Amino acid sequence: MTIYIDPPSWPGHGRMWSHLISDVSYDELHAFAARLDVPRRAFERDHYDLPSNRYADAVLAGAVEVASREVVRLLLASGLRRRKQPPLGVSASASRRTSPAPRPPG
Repeated sequence: MTIYIDPPSWPGHGRMWSHLISDVSYDELHAFAARLDVPRRAFERDHYDLPSNRYADAVLAGAVEVASREVVRLLLASGLRRRKQPPLGVSASASRRTSPAPRPPG
């Protein structure tokens, strides 16, 4: 069982946040978060958002410290990565475009 955490470097709501993930299962991740009394509402698609004041608690409980880019790599490699859904009414392919569609001539 390995749980990973990245440094608290994501701003939001006047705080800095870390991401807590598992590379094995969501069940493992939920169990770890429950042992830390992290509320389930802190779970977002494939990770828990953890405020900076809880970072040390997670590490002491056994979370392995990794860089933020490693969190994404681990989630992708495990098959547990869940991307954000496109806004309602926007197709998934349209939301993945990196540049606007070319305009027809004329």
